[in-house]
Amino acid sequence: MKLLLFSDLHCDHAAAVSLARRATGVDILVGAGDFTNLRNRDHLPDCLDVLWATGKPTILVAGNNESTDELVAYCRDWSAAHVLHGSGVEAGGMTFFGVGGGIPITPFGSWSYDFDEDQAAGLFAGCPAGCVLVTHSPPKGVGDVSGRGASIGSTAIRDAIRRVRPRLVVCGHVHASGGQTGYLDGIPVVNAGPGGVEWEL
Repeated sequence: MKLLLFSDLHCDHAAAVSLARRATGVDILVGAGDFTNLRNRDHLPDCLDVLWATGKPTILVAGNNESTDELVAYCRDWSAAHVLHGSGVEAGGMTFFGVGGGIPITPFGSWSYDFDEDQAAGLFAGCPAGCVLVTHSPPKGVGDVSGRGASIGSTAIRDAIRRVRPRLVVCGHVHASGGQTGYLDGIPVVNAGPGGVEWEL
């Protein structure tokens, strides 16, 4: 099964068109959040309409720039899309589990859709072993180095990965680490970025 992983489109229509072209050669699209900017749900269609038109099964989590409720509302009639948040779904014979939002809480203010580490730990309670884990934020220590050189990932995500040992972790959020693949205890962690990463399971 081939996946096309992406994150942090932030209304970049051209990036979405490029992903849609590549979608013809994959089985499932996996989007790790931040499809719009500053919680402006009117701009969710800028990129997501393009991906919807591919007809491919699509797994999504919200970023900190849109909420889960806003993303669910947009996807209401998109039957091939599954929005995950503390929940999972079977697709292509594989279990996907997702948690959206910024973790830990970002410095961006009240508009940002964020969770603290304790809240996040609760959201991972039902995460099954061996799944494909999709989170907006990266785990602490992998794919999380900011433009200032700081490690700003989540300890709750790191701990969940060590506990359930997913087959693959897909994330985004930290733009300076976009497009990079690292490993946490041997588990691949892909900070996908808007350019997209193809991954064979």
